[in-house]
Amino acid sequence: MLGRVPLVSQISRVCGLTLVAARLVGAEFAPAPQAFRQEVAQKLAPAAGKPASAPQLLDLAPDGAPRVLAGGTWTEWRDGQWRPLPAFAPKSDREFVFADASGMPVTLAVPWAGIKQLVRAGAASWLATASDVLFVRDGRLDSQNWSRRFQVNQLAVSIDGTCFVASSGGIFRRVAARWELLEISDGLGRAWAFQDVLGVAFDSEARLWFATKAGVGCRMPEGWKFHEGKDGLPWNDFTGIAAGPDGDVWFGTRLGAIRWDGREFHYRQGPRWLPHDDVHGLAVDAHGTAWFATAGGVGAIGRTPMTLAAKAEFYEDEIERHLTRTPFRYVDGAPLMAVADKSTARPTDSDNDGLWTAMYGAGECLAYAATKDPKAKVRAAQAFEALRFLQTVTQGGTHAPPKGYVARTIRPADWPDPNIGRVARDREEQKRDALWKVYEPRWPKSADGKWFWKSDTSSDELDGHYFFYPLYHDFVAETAAEKARVCEVVRDLTDHLLAHGFTLTDHDGKPTRWAVYGPQFLNGDPRWWAERGLNSLSILSYLAVAEHITGDAKYAAAARDLLDRHGYAQNLLFPKVQSGPGSGNQSDDEMAFMCFYNLLRYSQDEALKNIVRASFYAYWQNEAAERNPFFNFAYAARSRGQTMTNTWGVFPVAPPGDWHADSLATLRGFPLDRLNWPSKNSHRLDLVPLDAARARDFYEPGKQGRGHRVDGKVLPVENRHFNHWNTDPWQLDYAGRGKHLASGTVFLRPYYLGLYHGFIAKP
Repeated sequence: MLGRVPLVSQISRVCGLTLVAARLVGAEFAPAPQAFRQEVAQKLAPAAGKPASAPQLLDLAPDGAPRVLAGGTWTEWRDGQWRPLPAFAPKSDREFVFADASGMPVTLAVPWAGIKQLVRAGAASWLATASDVLFVRDGRLDSQNWSRRFQVNQLAVSIDGTCFVASSGGIFRRVAARWELLEISDGLGRAWAFQDVLGVAFDSEARLWFATKAGVGCRMPEGWKFHEGKDGLPWNDFTGIAAGPDGDVWFGTRLGAIRWDGREFHYRQGPRWLPHDDVHGLAVDAHGTAWFATAGGVGAIGRTPMTLAAKAEFYEDEIERHLTRTPFRYVDGAPLMAVADKSTARPTDSDNDGLWTAMYGAGECLAYAATKDPKAKVRAAQAFEALRFLQTVTQGGTHAPPKGYVARTIRPADWPDPNIGRVARDREEQKRDALWKVYEPRWPKSADGKWFWKSDTSSDELDGHYFFYPLYHDFVAETAAEKARVCEVVRDLTDHLLAHGFTLTDHDGKPTRWAVYGPQFLNGDPRWWAERGLNSLSILSYLAVAEHITGDAKYAAAARDLLDRHGYAQNLLFPKVQSGPGSGNQSDDEMAFMCFYNLLRYSQDEALKNIVRASFYAYWQNEAAERNPFFNFAYAARSRGQTMTNTWGVFPVAPPGDWHADSLATLRGFPLDRLNWPSKNSHRLDLVPLDAARARDFYEPGKQGRGHRVDGKVLPVENRHFNHWNTDPWQLDYAGRGKHLASGTVFLRPYYLGLYHGFIAKP
C-alpha cells in the first residue's frame, strides 16, 4: 500500500494508456550464434618501393594481392611491403604495361598516365581513359570508336563479353560494333536515359548496377530497383563500383566507401576505415576483401570470420595490456603519447573511475556466471578490491568523511597535487551550476599519505557500485568469508546513506553535489525536482540490494517509509525529464537501466515491481531507437514473460520489435579499433535531423548536429566513436585524432549480460 490507496490504483491513470502498446508481445528469438564476420580495416604502410600517395590505378594479382600503378611503376603488396614489378615497367611515358588474364605482361603504345581503369574479360582486356574505350586481345590494341563527346567514368563487362560504359552521357553498351544508349524503365511505364552515370558494374549474380548523383540502380529479375537517400543510401558522389562474392557491392565515393550487403547499405568513412576519404579506385578479391586506392594511399576492409567470445577476449587482452591503472587495476580509456601507438598508452585518473571499473567488473561477474572462466573470476575479484579500496582510502586521514563514504578515484601522492588551482576552477563552475560545491581540499590525502582521493562523489558512481556488488556477491564470492567482505562494504555504504538523511555526506559535513536521495530534497526543494525520479529509483534499488546482500530487514523498512510517506513509487514513474527520443541527459539513461535491473531483480515488493515494470517499459520504449545492447538486454532480462496490471487489465511488457537483432548488430559492428578517430556523418543522405524542439536536452540546451537514419534509429556503432554509453548517440559528427584508446567495456558488459541471460549462444 502507498498511504491508503493501492499501488495499482495510484498508477492506473498515469500509465494505463502508455501500456496499451505493450499488448504487442515481443518477437520470439533464438539465442544469437557466436559466429559472425568482423570488419577489419588495413592501411598499407609506405615502404621502400612504395606507390605514390595518390595511386593512379588499382589491380589485383591472380592470388588477390593488390597492385598499384603510380608514376608509371607497378608495385605489389607482398609480405607486408610494396615490391616493384620490373616486368611491367614502361620504357617511356608513351607506353603502358599491364598483366593480361594469364599474368603475362602486355605492352601498349599508349600513355600510361591516361589509363584510368583495367577490366579483364576472359582472354581479352578492356581499358578506359577519360575520353576513350580500348580493347586488347593477343596484345593487339583496338579503339572501340567511343564518342568523345562524353567522358568515360567506368567500364563493366557482362558474362557474355558485352562492354558497358558509365559516362557523362549515360550508360552505353557495345552492340554489333556500335555503342547503344541504355534506357532504364522506372516500373511506371517510363524509360529514362540517366545522365552523368558515375559507375557501373555486374555483381556476383550477374545483375547490372549503376551509380549517379540521383542514387543507384540494380537490374533485378523482376525489374529495376532504385535506391536513394530515403532508401538508406548514405552518399552519392560516386567514383566507381566493384562487386564482391555473395552479392556484396562496394561503391567508392569522394567521401568514403559504401557496401551493399543485399539488404542495406553500410558507410565507411574516416581514418578508422580508410587511408583517405577520396577513393580513386576499388576492387574486391575472391575472399570479399575490398581494396581501395585513395588520395592517401592504399587500404583494405576485410570481413574476418570471428566469434563474439573471441572479440570479447580481444578487448579483455587490450584492457589488460594498456588500460589498467594502479596496483588496484582501475579500468578506463587512456591517452596515447603517439598517434595510433597503443604501446604508448598512459592511463590516468578520471572523474568516474569507480563507475567505469564497476561496469567492467559487472561484466566479469556475468562472464563468470555464464562460463565459469577462471580468468573472469580473477578480474571480477580485482574489480571488487579496487572498489572496496575507494571506501577504505577515505578513512583515518585529516579530512575523513563519515564511515562508508566512497571516493570517486585515487591517484598516487607523488603525482602533481590536484588541489592546486582547484578552488578557482570550482568558483567558475559554480557560476554555471548554482549547487556546485566550493570547498577544499577536493582531493584529500589518505591516512598513510600514499594517495590523493577525490571527493564530491556522485550518484552515478553509487549506481555503478550497487550494480556491481550483488553480481559479485551472487556469482563470484563463494566462501562465507568472501560474501562477508561484500556484505561489509554494502552495509557500511548503505548505513552511511541512512544516517545522513539519504545523502552521501562529504568530509565537509555536507552532501555531495549529486548523491542526494532524501525526500527533503527531492520532494521539498524545487532545485531537485528534475532529479526526483531518477534519484528515487536509485535509492530504492540501493535498499533492495542492501537487503538482498545483508538480509537485514531495516533496509526494506526504509524503502517502505519512502514509498508510503514520501511517494517514491510515483516519483520513479518518470525517472527522467525528457521530451521524446534523444532528449535529456544521456548519463541518466545508463544509470536508470542499472537501477531498474537491480530493483526488479532484488526487490521483494511485488506491488512496487508492478509499478517499476510500467516505468521501465515506457523508459525503454524511448531508448529502443539507440540500438544499445546493454539497454535492450537489461530490459528484456527483467521483462520477458512479465506483465503489468492496472485498472484496464493485465498487459504484457515483453519488448516488441527488433531489440534482439539491433543488439546483435551493435555487438558485431563494434570496430576492434577503439581509437578516437574522427567520423563525419552530417552530410549523409540517409539521415533525418532530430527535431530540436521535441528532443531538447534540459541539461545542455542548444545542442546541434543531431539526427538519425531514415529507419528512425541512431547511426550504427561503425560510424560513431564513444568511450562509454553515456555519449549522445544522436550526435552525427565525432572529433578525434587517434590519440586516445577507449576501453572495450562498452562491448564486454552487454555481451556478458546477453550471454548470461541466454540471448547469445554459449561459446
